[in-house]
Amino acid sequence: RSTMARWVGACGALVRPLVDALQRYVLAPGKVHTDDTTMPVLVPGNGQTKTARMWVYVRDDRRSGSAAAPAAWFAYTPNRQGIHPQTHLAGFRGVLQADAYAGYDKVFADGHVREAACMAHARRKIHDLHTAKATATTTEALRRIAQLYAIEEQLRGQAPDRRKAIRQEQAR
Repeated sequence: RSTMARWVGACGALVRPLVDALQRYVLAPGKVHTDDTTMPVLVPGNGQTKTARMWVYVRDDRRSGSAAAPAAWFAYTPNRQGIHPQTHLAGFRGVLQADAYAGYDKVFADGHVREAACMAHARRKIHDLHTAKATATTTEALRRIAQLYAIEEQLRGQAPDRRKAIRQEQAR
């Protein structure tokens, strides 16, 4: 076990320059999507697990007609403290699409990073309310979101200026 742990550690050290280059590439364009997910991690010595986080930062502008290669950079943290995305995104300038997690608030505070709220996260909250107790309001909200999704489906692969114009015309 200790030999394998040393090998994995050595491999990690060897690929570190590639991971750093991937991080720079993903954060370079000025528009990034991020989210985090839980992952169980074994606590040494007692056979128990604790909940850690894997953060993903994604660069993918293919739907905007970009030919740049998509990429994802992952970062592990032992918890979900806001300092982690703040550290990951230090020096980043541009648009960050994220859920409403308060840990991002300080990332947006100085104005160098603009927030693009995630419609999928917002829709999920409304859907959960609707599933628990359907109301006219949740039904209408889901219907309108479906209409926005239909507009977005038509826009895939179009240039950003064209997408913006069509959104402003059709999404009112």
